[in-house]
Amino acid sequence: MTARLTFRDITLGYDRHPAVHHLSGEVTQGTLLAVVGPNGAGKSTLFRGIVGILKPLAGQIGYGGITQRDIAYLPQSVDIDRSFPISVFDFVGTGLWRSTGMFGGLGRKARDQIAQALAAVGLNGFENRSIGTLSGGQMQRMLFARVLLQDADVIVLYEPFNAIDAKTTLDLIALVQRWHGEGRTVLAALHDMEMVRAHFPETLLLARGAVAWGPTPDVLTLDNLAEARRMCEAFDDTAGACAADHERSQAA
Repeated sequence: MTARLTFRDITLGYDRHPAVHHLSGEVTQGTLLAVVGPNGAGKSTLFRGIVGILKPLAGQIGYGGITQRDIAYLPQSVDIDRSFPISVFDFVGTGLWRSTGMFGGLGRKARDQIAQALAAVGLNGFENRSIGTLSGGQMQRMLFARVLLQDADVIVLYEPFNAIDAKTTLDLIALVQRWHGEGRTVLAALHDMEMVRAHFPETLLLARGAVAWGPTPDVLTLDNLAEARRMCEAFDDTAGACAADHERSQAA
């Protein structure tokens, strides 16, 4: 199958301090991949590298005929400035920037698309609400609506189900499954191992480097999870946080 993302011995980090070391592998077209690992494993760093926020310190990322602009990215909700004076409708509409331009006007077709995206995630009636008034679950639904509008071939989701209620989680998982059914390539950074086992056929277990990568049942073994914890402690001064995160994952 066509490789949509290819990691060629990439190292990513901040201020010349590596956070992801010598990662190699490929994500094929249509893959539904979970990226898991302890706190400090490099998940957010990897995703920032994929979407172009970070440039590799070494190695290369290949994009299989697309560009970084063709990737839809759902960041951590904490990365969104909720005090910014923008409505839900206008925020979701930024998902159309690739087709309308940053300062392009929204015609009738674009407004219909935004309304449809809001309806698809259950946010009818929220159009004129300020984003600062949204609950955690409503914020995640809004971010998913923006991703919907981007209509991207590759979708990168960072902790998309974190701190939201069960109903919202089920609705958004169904949307991810829909994208997978459409043949899109979806990567999601997750911490709930049972969710990964239930819904994600492939997994990358990361602990600064790749511990294991392949079919989820083969990756999420006790030995591999213990190795990820060991690697995290070896690389990270905050070993206690790594251990606690691992224990929470096992209990999930």
